[in-house]
Amino acid sequence: MSSTATEVVRLLTVNGGTLAVAESLTGGLVAAEITSVPGASKVFKGSVTAYATELKHRLLGVNATLLAQRGAVDPQVAAQMAAGVRTALGADWGIATTGVAGPDPQDGQAVGTVYVAVDGPFAEGAGSASGGKVRRLRLNGDRAEIRMESVRSVLALLLAELAGEQTGNERAQDTERNGGF
Repeated sequence: MSSTATEVVRLLTVNGGTLAVAESLTGGLVAAEITSVPGASKVFKGSVTAYATELKHRLLGVNATLLAQRGAVDPQVAAQMAAGVRTALGADWGIATTGVAGPDPQDGQAVGTVYVAVDGPFAEGAGSASGGKVRRLRLNGDRAEIRMESVRSVLALLLAELAGEQTGNERAQDTERNGGF
């Protein structure tokens, strides 16, 4: 269990928010990291591991033309996966991972090319792009290292959005009110 996952669960709990996860290259590792945190059941709705490209369209609503033209490793695909899982599972927040863990390139993308995305109820003026946020990663290492860094990165992206919802004073008050949790 990572401190990032713990903090994500804490902030979702404090804010009364819920989370859904769409995964491709991480194959369930993001969901496993979140559910390793005690109390995650209060905020975690579930996950969809859409490893096959056609499932990204069928289960998550990713545009079929986009998938056909660009492949599954694309920033718009990541954004649509996050939005799609959020809608499909009825969550406040959706996060997604798609990319190439190796050993071979995919869809013309090099090993280590990863996109992580978050979609949620962004506050006005929060500086988030409409429709969510996507971050491109260029990761080094073997398959396991690329997958684990993708998990860390998508949780860090979500944490930055969740932490941005509260000012320091609000965070301190919520922590005090919730017994330090």
